[in-house]
Amino acid sequence: MTALRAAPPRVWRPSIPPYVRGPKPRRRVEFWLLLLACGITTALYSLATLGVKGHLPLHLWGFLVAILALSMLAHLANRWLVPTATPVLLPLATMLNGLGYVEIARWNPPLAQAQAVWVTVSAALYVATLLFVRRSRDLDRYRYLLLLLATFLLLAPLIPHFGEKIGGARLWVHIGTTQFQPIEIAKILLVIFFASYFATTKELLAIPSRRIGNRLVIDPRPILPILVTWGFAVLVLGAENDIGFAMLLFTLFLALLWTSTGRVAYLAFGLLLFAVGAVLAAHAFPQVHERVTVWLNPWPYAQTSGNQLVFGWFAIANGGVGGSGLGLGTVGGLVPFITSDMIFAAIGEEMGLLGIAIVVCGFALMVGTGFQIAQRSRTDFARLLAVGLTVILGFQAFFIMAGVLRLLPLTGITLPFMAYGGSSLVANYILIALLMRLSEEAETKPLPSVKPMAVAA
Repeated sequence: MTALRAAPPRVWRPSIPPYVRGPKPRRRVEFWLLLLACGITTALYSLATLGVKGHLPLHLWGFLVAILALSMLAHLANRWLVPTATPVLLPLATMLNGLGYVEIARWNPPLAQAQAVWVTVSAALYVATLLFVRRSRDLDRYRYLLLLLATFLLLAPLIPHFGEKIGGARLWVHIGTTQFQPIEIAKILLVIFFASYFATTKELLAIPSRRIGNRLVIDPRPILPILVTWGFAVLVLGAENDIGFAMLLFTLFLALLWTSTGRVAYLAFGLLLFAVGAVLAAHAFPQVHERVTVWLNPWPYAQTSGNQLVFGWFAIANGGVGGSGLGLGTVGGLVPFITSDMIFAAIGEEMGLLGIAIVVCGFALMVGTGFQIAQRSRTDFARLLAVGLTVILGFQAFFIMAGVLRLLPLTGITLPFMAYGGSSLVANYILIALLMRLSEEAETKPLPSVKPMAVAA
């Protein structure tokens, strides 16, 4: 009788997850998305010029070549330095930047020329950031040096004959004919410091380790240095009369504290502190009191301090659902600072509710991508850094858009990538470069060492 031959055991092998796939598909997707963003920007620029002047722009081909050259420069840097990073962040930033540039060029052509220079500088610094920050742990290593630099940048506007007060806030620093806001770079440095410190002390902040009587409570000592740092930053911003960035830093601090510990008590205590601080700021700072008063009832101040909001709402109402058409808006010319603080109202008038929805969805996709990067990160520092950068970007956009729509008091911060301003544009492109570096590290992490497992026949 012939002996039955035993069947070979089946071997189970782990499936290959998406993050080990080659870099070519991601960069190919990014390439086509960048072409789409450049095409949309060129088409909108043509429509805006046609609406204002009655003919297509004379330098249309030059404009198209310029934005393609800058986009391809950043794209080639991604292929070389972060080949497996997410393919959607750079195209989204390019589209929002292009949309904002179209509105700036439509309402103030001289400012558009300056903005074009800052876009070029931002693209160069985007590449430089990827080139010099090869590993996120290098940032973790120099956290106290970065904190010292952030402190200097926060204090720079208060230096006599160096800082400058514009629009009621002392945020500007001028060197010769160049003006910039150092707080834009300081906020990124503070994100790095907070992420590094919380990554080191998260267990001490989350696990009760100090005994008081018969109960274990959380040791408050690890949080004291971070509270001192945050309090100092908020006090400096209060002295500079910039409550918008103070509110942004408070949100960042609270988000990182909650993310690193997971304790709801910290979140509740932070919200209580925020409410108390808001009441005190409304009484201590005249600018905050004025903004809250205008927010509650702007109509008595429609010709004075409330004219920016009132005319901004008229512009959005004039746009309706589909907008008045690019280059055909009329109310936007009456809105003060239409290319900076109120560029969201300019979008609402000429592109209507559809344009507002495009902008909101663009920022929502960027925030979702940032949190996805944080979720896939393999170290606590990288995870917290991705969360902090995403929170800064998302809440800055939310605060200014909610201020224009009267959901919150209007703050003086800029809409990322869209509003006129070199400091904000440069800082946000650096922020995107850091997220790309974190995405590259998350997507190229090695597979877990799983040995093949024999399964019985």
